[in-house]
Amino acid sequence: MLSKEIITDWFKKLQDEICFALENEDGLGVFIEDNWERTEGGGGRTRIIQNGNVIEKGGVNFSAVHGAVPAFLKNDNSSVQLDNHTFYATGVSIVIHPNNPMVPIIHMNVRYFEMSNGTWWFGGGIDLTPHYVSENDAKFFHTQLKNACDKHDVNYYPEFKKWADDYFFISHRNETRGIGGIFFDRLNNKSKEQLFEFVKDVGLTFAPTYVKLMNINKSKSFTEQNKKWQLLRRGRYVEFNLVYDKGTKFGLETNGRIESILMSLPQTASWEYNYQSEMNSKEQYTLNSLKKGIVWI
Repeated sequence: MLSKEIITDWFKKLQDEICFALENEDGLGVFIEDNWERTEGGGGRTRIIQNGNVIEKGGVNFSAVHGAVPAFLKNDNSSVQLDNHTFYATGVSIVIHPNNPMVPIIHMNVRYFEMSNGTWWFGGGIDLTPHYVSENDAKFFHTQLKNACDKHDVNYYPEFKKWADDYFFISHRNETRGIGGIFFDRLNNKSKEQLFEFVKDVGLTFAPTYVKLMNINKSKSFTEQNKKWQLLRRGRYVEFNLVYDKGTKFGLETNGRIESILMSLPQTASWEYNYQSEMNSKEQYTLNSLKKGIVWI
């Protein structure tokens, strides 16, 4: 029987493995660990890396929290009486902001949720946010995700890619956050064991995929204009996380640890009034690539 304890322990090990891989590739930065407890139940291990050779700021967080069902879930399930039920949620969440603007931002989340009324589901995904879109990097990234999906269901990649395009969308800018990836939520259409194997493969895809992207881009030269553009793209990243991101909202709604919730934000970002990129520039190419439905592979 697949228990929440088995799932929780695996997520802890995933956090360990990813931190080791990122430290090894960065060569300088070291994760610091901050253990925290939630008053209502549970807690987590926040791990932050800063001022490395490649990574300016990044977080690899594990959490396992439980308690009374939060109000927003009661509202989402208004036809079901949840006042006397409890929830349990565990997972790993990652955001990495690099120094070099040629290295992309990456995000991953894999999570499990259950309630005492028998409801359960898995959720998660990985998406890539390049400051400068590279077709080769995009093809590699999406191929890695498709390979992980195809091991379990050939319908997963097209379905979850579209879900990512729709989810990671900054509607007030009419642009996607990056080049997408995969996203899935409230997944319970197969056995718990089958879906856990899929989520495990998604989690295990992260380190080799991002380490390669770090490796091939970390030594590329860049200009002050490139850094300025990086800060502007980070600003768009901040807008999405604070306005739309469900993980941020879940953490705030369940009285999570604010430093851990907002670790996804970069050290620095900028907003310039009515910024216009030059025609036929790399910046313009990137903006033209921030659209739903682009077929990368």
